[in-house]
Amino acid sequence: MTDVAEFDDAKVLSEGSPELDEAWVCTLAQERWGIAGEMKPLTGERDRNYRLERASDGARFMLKISHPAETALVADFQTQALLHLAKADPTLPVQRIVPTLDGAPSIVVDPGDGLPRVARVFTYLPGLPLPDAPRTPLQQQNLARMLARLDVALAGFDHPAGDLPLPWDLQRAESVRGLLAHIADADRRALATAALDRFEHTARPVLRTLPAQPIHNDFNIYNVLVDPHDTDRIAAILDFGDMVRAPCIDDLAVAAAYQIGTDDAPLAHIVPFVAAYHAVRPLSATELDLLFSLITARLVMVVAISGWRAARYPENAAYLLRNNPLSWARLQACERVGHAAATAAFRSACGL
Repeated sequence: MTDVAEFDDAKVLSEGSPELDEAWVCTLAQERWGIAGEMKPLTGERDRNYRLERASDGARFMLKISHPAETALVADFQTQALLHLAKADPTLPVQRIVPTLDGAPSIVVDPGDGLPRVARVFTYLPGLPLPDAPRTPLQQQNLARMLARLDVALAGFDHPAGDLPLPWDLQRAESVRGLLAHIADADRRALATAALDRFEHTARPVLRTLPAQPIHNDFNIYNVLVDPHDTDRIAAILDFGDMVRAPCIDDLAVAAAYQIGTDDAPLAHIVPFVAAYHAVRPLSATELDLLFSLITARLVMVVAISGWRAARYPENAAYLLRNNPLSWARLQACERVGHAAATAAFRSACGL
């Protein structure tokens, strides 16, 4: 069993992001970006995020200050990806980089604690958070198509940070095995262990043979906004903070993990989601054969990592555990369906 001390992401995931003086944040925004006005802290897993509203015209922006344990190279990966997307598919609803007054896409700052971190400003995209919107089949299909468009647009991009070990990299799902010891319920622990065993023994060896590219890697419902006047329309894709270089099927698996039902027909929503993605970016039979194992491995990562972190940072537990109860229910539903039945349904929906 992997010990927690050997968990590659322990440094970033186990360290809480240090609080920053709000007066310092406001001064930074004004001096480096010329944005003076109201500032409001936003939630985040590792970074410090702030909404800025410029007093002169009411324009809104988002200031992101990276976790000090995260290297500048990782932040540059996200920055360069957004710059690439602005050219590759200008109509994709993603944030745009707002340069500093001297034209830099990002800067390194030290708030006075001797811990440098990367600061960037993005355009602020309006919209209704997807969890607050009514769900419809058309909305779900549009969501899958948008993810496929994003993967297609990122296909021509690369960056040296893509192969760095990062939290939530599905290719390394077995790295959370040591965290399963923190799951008190024996049945749940056995369920998670079985899913990781399946991933490690059957999916991971094949996954390594597939072409890889930068992917979003966190296309969950909390990172999507919809048009409040037309909630079937995807208005924004947020948070590129977990980008990695990986096969595109990982991106679909992460997104699909948040679409699974928990009733007697858990695949009723996910199968049309997979088919809609396939219509824009065709999937191979090999990719579809891996999908179920990747989905369940992602669900294990959610319950293992977030549960471990919440126990250490109870003040942020509500945010960290927001997906846990539903993720356990989804994992149990997946096991009731089984790999063979799920894979047959995916293949049929994609005409394979």
